[in-house]
Amino acid sequence: MIIPNIKKMNLSKYFVPFKNLTLFYVLASFILRLVLLFHPITQSKFGFFAILKIFSLGILSDIFIFIIASVFLWLHLIFLSEGKYNKPWGNIILSIYAALLLYILSGKTILNEYGGILPTIGLIFVGFKTFLFAIQLFLPNYRKKLRFASFVFTIFLFSLIIIQNALSEFFFWNEFGVKYNFIAVDYLVYTNTVIGNIMESYPVIPLFLGVGLLTAIATYIIVKKSKVYLENLPSFVNKLKITGIYLVLFVVSLKAIPMLAKQENNQNIFTNELQANGIYKFYSAFMNSELDFLKFYKTIPNNEAYAILKNQIPDISSNSTLRTIASDSIETKKNVVLITIESLSSEYMEMYGYTFNITPFLDSLALKSLNFSNLYATGNRTVRGLEAMTLSIPPTPGESVVKRVDNKDKFSTASIFTSKGYQVKYLYGGDAYFDNMRDFFSGNSYDIVDKTSFKPEEITFANIWGVCDGDMANKAIKTMNEEAKKGKPFFNHWMTVSNHRPFTYPDGKIEIPSDSQTREGGVKYTDFALRQFFKMAEKQPWFKNTVFVIVSDHCASSSGKTELPLDKYRIPAMIYAPGFIQPTNNNKLMSQIDLMPTLFGLLNFNYQSKFYGQDVLKGTYKPRAFIATYQDLGFIKDNVLTILSPVKQSKQFELKQIKNEKLGGDFQIYYEETLMSTKRQDLIKEATAYYQTASDMLQKKKYQK
Repeated sequence: MIIPNIKKMNLSKYFVPFKNLTLFYVLASFILRLVLLFHPITQSKFGFFAILKIFSLGILSDIFIFIIASVFLWLHLIFLSEGKYNKPWGNIILSIYAALLLYILSGKTILNEYGGILPTIGLIFVGFKTFLFAIQLFLPNYRKKLRFASFVFTIFLFSLIIIQNALSEFFFWNEFGVKYNFIAVDYLVYTNTVIGNIMESYPVIPLFLGVGLLTAIATYIIVKKSKVYLENLPSFVNKLKITGIYLVLFVVSLKAIPMLAKQENNQNIFTNELQANGIYKFYSAFMNSELDFLKFYKTIPNNEAYAILKNQIPDISSNSTLRTIASDSIETKKNVVLITIESLSSEYMEMYGYTFNITPFLDSLALKSLNFSNLYATGNRTVRGLEAMTLSIPPTPGESVVKRVDNKDKFSTASIFTSKGYQVKYLYGGDAYFDNMRDFFSGNSYDIVDKTSFKPEEITFANIWGVCDGDMANKAIKTMNEEAKKGKPFFNHWMTVSNHRPFTYPDGKIEIPSDSQTREGGVKYTDFALRQFFKMAEKQPWFKNTVFVIVSDHCASSSGKTELPLDKYRIPAMIYAPGFIQPTNNNKLMSQIDLMPTLFGLLNFNYQSKFYGQDVLKGTYKPRAFIATYQDLGFIKDNVLTILSPVKQSKQFELKQIKNEKLGGDFQIYYEETLMSTKRQDLIKEATAYYQTASDMLQKKKYQK
């Protein structure tokens, strides 16, 4: 047995692997912050003290985060020894490894509950450890070489994760303009779709080669400077000392990390995001996927909240939004086609000032429609848009209702259409499993038509998100023709997919080549597909008896200088029904949740409603809108943006329009948001009333159909 000569070694040398990997992580994070600071999406200027804060507190946070993350490195190094191979310990340890391997193979572990690739990773890891231990137990002459190989692999793995995380943070910033947030947690759940998206969106071979090369270089340098640890392994006593020191640092880090996170308190949101550590941001988002309004937000008594809500919606009953909607005209049971367009910002349309003519059809259609030029999306994810259009409820904190366990049998657009004798369907070019859409829509009386419903000959082009919008348009026409034969009106909700990274589509349809993979191409192809859909629809016998509602699900990006930049939430919306609805523009401030109640008003529907959304064409409507992330809840009214945030915080911004002299007054989308030193408490209370009662309705199951 090899006995280490402890006297020749200083205890500090046992921390060399930790020190070198920490320095590498800090260097990678420093370079990442520098790159993100000058990224085009970082639309802000930073003073000297802001930059000093970003890098000083950011580096400090990185060090503490890596101390926590290096627990796996500590476990690996602390168990490097010769004594564990002596009898009977060697046989006992090998038996434990074998039993753990069999347990994972049984498919009944917590890894299987999480699903995805985790069970495979667990199986590979434990299998490899079992094999490695067995070789070293039975072939002692190979121990030193295998120990070195294991050490190199561990350093390689840490280096790879550090580089890969920096690259992932860059790509996430490139898409959303923030460090990891709740969206990143979603992406981890839908690993296959997201990996497919990356494979189709970026030059993965050069990226992988670059990552591999950088990892190899980093591993070589770190191993060369750290292999002193292997030359004289620490004794049991020294391992106890190392463990003691590490545990102290671990506890200090646990306390320091959230304290540093609280220092992300600058009015400039980019300063806070650049200062933040991405790994901790991911952890925070994961732990707060559902936020209890009563716990995390400032509240008012429930009776008072519903009383305030009654000022906006006069006919509601006490402690509920239930009311009767009555029309003084005869109901019109026309077919309804709701088209929600993926990631279409108002700023991409010519009427709002875009100069590259990528939405020629939608711009022309808006002129023939009842157009809503001052409408705001409730959130920055597709599931928020689907929630708004289906449930007509403000965006409650945490995950969208679409993704929650309690997401079925809600009061919805489908429940109203079903009560009127309509056929109800949800049409989606991808797999409706994604984002829990199948569970949500099927649980709320929708039949599903998605990619799995297509015959092979019906698909001319598909990417990771699903069939192209042109193929879905053809399928939609076939579906509606079949519905029309049944003699009952139909309501179809079609969610498009092509305007999403990787922005690929069939060649030869538009002048922007598919392989350019630009958002402009994605927008223009979706516009082209919608033109083709309406050309086909106009030839169908049911067309003249159909109302079309076209609206974006959310904007292309929600990043900006403040938590909730207004221009990023402004989306196009229109209702088109030639011969039934007169073309005009409505510029009242409104929310995405108001669009379907407004449609029901145009159809003169009589129904019992629980909707928070209102018919904006009624004289009783008081303009306001809702915009939110998964935790910042915004309320727009009287040229003031009120934001409610955890923990029991609120702030307000005065909104001053930034005019574009080339555009009409109805199509100005940019505002200067100036923090108000004196708050309007009436608006804070009104915002609280909306979000608190919406949370109350959902939690107490009062929003069921």
